[in-house]
Amino acid sequence: MIKKILVALSGTPFTPAAIQHAANLARIHRAELTGVTIVDPQRIESVGPVPIGGSSAAHVLVEHRRTITGERIEEEIERFEKTCRDADLPYTVDRETGDTLESLTDLWRYHDFTVFGLRSLFEYGVVENPDDEVIKLIAKGVRPLLAVSENYRPIRRVLFAYNGSMESAKAMKQFVQLNPWPDIRARVVTFDMDTDTSTPLLADAAAYLHAHGINAETESMPDSPVDGLLPHAEDWESDLVVMGSTARHKIFRLILGDTALHAMQHSTLPLFLSQ
Repeated sequence: MIKKILVALSGTPFTPAAIQHAANLARIHRAELTGVTIVDPQRIESVGPVPIGGSSAAHVLVEHRRTITGERIEEEIERFEKTCRDADLPYTVDRETGDTLESLTDLWRYHDFTVFGLRSLFEYGVVENPDDEVIKLIAKGVRPLLAVSENYRPIRRVLFAYNGSMESAKAMKQFVQLNPWPDIRARVVTFDMDTDTSTPLLADAAAYLHAHGINAETESMPDSPVDGLLPHAEDWESDLVVMGSTARHKIFRLILGDTALHAMQHSTLPLFLSQ
């Protein structure tokens, strides 16, 4: 059940699509929206080494950043509020100051679903966050979530990336149990598996989806998931990819796995991410 949706008003090119997706979900589920803006003063004030005699210029730069950030925040809030008013959706706006990850994690505790852009959080045009911010957010437990692409597209065709792991099964089950978009067309895909392994996995996954009212076609692809997932999703004209994570030894791969990490860095499609 989805009754409270958190959407990041991040000031990035992904934000308009995030607002549209969140509003559409709220309309479907009669849910309440929370639009959040977060300003991290340390990021705004970080200008790097200041040479002798350069403190005045550094101060001007910081003040300029503060001004631009404030203006962008008001623009994002106005966009969000107009979208909600036009659709007659209940909403609140939360203006946070402080660490981005901590603030979002605190808010997530009281929301059912989180929506934000695939790359970079809360730039507001002046401070570029590293791409690993979203990954760190997932590592702190903010999931399942919808990481949206820059261009909005209605969710009608959903691709489930499945390998039989607990992580990919959890992602599939969480999606099905939340049922964010009714009446979808689904496909379950495995990658780089022999037929004896992939056939029962695909049959079991399709049967599980069918029990929840989702008729899914299946496909076994010979490519590795890193190489094959996104091209296959594009070829099938997917609107969304559902995926979990698989543990690896390096830190981001420990959190997400090679396939999910690659998808977040390169996808032009929304991702439903879980772990």
